[in-house]
Amino acid sequence: MAGRITAVLGPTNTGKTHYAIERMLAHRTGVIGLPLRLLAREVYDRIVKARGPSVVALITGEERIVPERAAYWVATTEAMPEVLADFVAIDEIQLCADPERGHVFTDRLLNARGLHETLFLGSATMRPAIAALVPEAQFMRRERFSTLSWAGSKKLSRMPARSAIVGFSVDDVYATAELLRRLKGGAAVVMGALSPRTRNAQVAMYQAGEVDYLVATDAIGMGLNLDIRHVAFEATHKFDGRRMRPLFPHELGQIAGRAGRHTEPGTFGVTGEAQPLDEGLIDAIENHRFQPISRLVWRNSALEFGTVDRLVQSLEQPSGSKWLGRGREADDLHALKALRDLPEIRDRVTHPKDVRLLWDVCRIPDFRGISPAEHLTLLARIFGFLQEGGIPGDWLARAVGRIDRTGGDIDALSKRLAYIRTWTYVAQRTGWVRDEAHWRGETRAVEDRLSD
Repeated sequence: MAGRITAVLGPTNTGKTHYAIERMLAHRTGVIGLPLRLLAREVYDRIVKARGPSVVALITGEERIVPERAAYWVATTEAMPEVLADFVAIDEIQLCADPERGHVFTDRLLNARGLHETLFLGSATMRPAIAALVPEAQFMRRERFSTLSWAGSKKLSRMPARSAIVGFSVDDVYATAELLRRLKGGAAVVMGALSPRTRNAQVAMYQAGEVDYLVATDAIGMGLNLDIRHVAFEATHKFDGRRMRPLFPHELGQIAGRAGRHTEPGTFGVTGEAQPLDEGLIDAIENHRFQPISRLVWRNSALEFGTVDRLVQSLEQPSGSKWLGRGREADDLHALKALRDLPEIRDRVTHPKDVRLLWDVCRIPDFRGISPAEHLTLLARIFGFLQEGGIPGDWLARAVGRIDRTGGDIDALSKRLAYIRTWTYVAQRTGWVRDEAHWRGETRAVEDRLSD
């Protein structure tokens, strides 16, 4: 049974997320899925303020706060719990077309429903796809509260106050922040890799006016609501995990649209070595006109756990719809195929529950990104431990202890931060470690220290 389904579509700064929170709180129970853990934390804090911490849950890959009387669930889209709720919302629904994460958002578009109300929030580029795949959906168009206009190229030394400078690598972000510190006296830094506590402290510093500049990765493009008047792109290319590529027009629009909150006008431009945008692209961003999305990334979610081969076959099943295509092979499926071929794993997977456990292990994100071989070795080790009853505390203590060092340069700290996120993720899985509360607290504390 599903209630009313509404797609609330429009550009940035239209109050879509605020509207979803209002609608959720009008119901007895609700679930909202968000694209970033930073945004999930922000929305969680807002709902706690309105309803109190005893009824609000937060679930992300690396954080889990679930009070006994939880009625409102705030989660990253990947971590959304399977609970029956009166209300369900999915934010940034245009990520259905993302080559890496799109299959998760598409699954939620097709299958996540509230008993009384379901909202899909995002870009108007999704309208044709939603109309075709969810024909019962109604549409609500939201208009931007303020104007957005091109301001050309500016040097960092001439950057206006209340600006966000957007880079696409940790090195670029810190180099720019250091230059701004020397030129302007200070800058806040916001990246998806930072722990929620550290990120919130940086945002609070900027919002309070202690610094007038924010240096960020494209994490700010996903709904973080900040007092930004100007967005400057330091680069218009990014590494997407596989290759360097130019940002798509709608990605540029999503980030540029963070300038100008509520009725305050905003501007966007470039800085550093980034080339000025061409006139057609500027017009598209100013007027929020982008090509409609014609193909969503899909992966079968009705999985078979009889054998590993059957699981792989079910994951690779074609959709049979012109709107739904296979994306590039996801890391979890790649890991499953690689581990299936290892004799020591193959011999241990003899029952459907072993297949299910192996799949859960394969879904540990490769935050470290050192090499696929090293990640597979870690997954095989964890799978072995879990089959024997859980990850030993002394082994985990040694792994965490090697990371818990705050000396070194930005590169060394960034690597350790990526490493600890793996263990923060592992500690959040129910039944994987003994003394879960201890390890959840310990890994989060290390992440906070490294982030700070």
